Amino acid sequence: MIGLSLLIPIALGLGLLGLAAFFWALGNGQFEDTDGAAVRILIDEE
Repeated sequence: MIGLSLLIPIALGLGLLGLAAFFWALGNGQFEDTDGAAVRILIDEE
């Protein structure tokens, strides 16, 4: 039971940390160009 009282707050903290990192990346424009990499591989630049 002591293990659960330690692991549950750690799991919640890591989940909130991941959620905060996702919203930080969303706010900094990391997901703006979703089609760029898919199209870039088809362009032949020699």
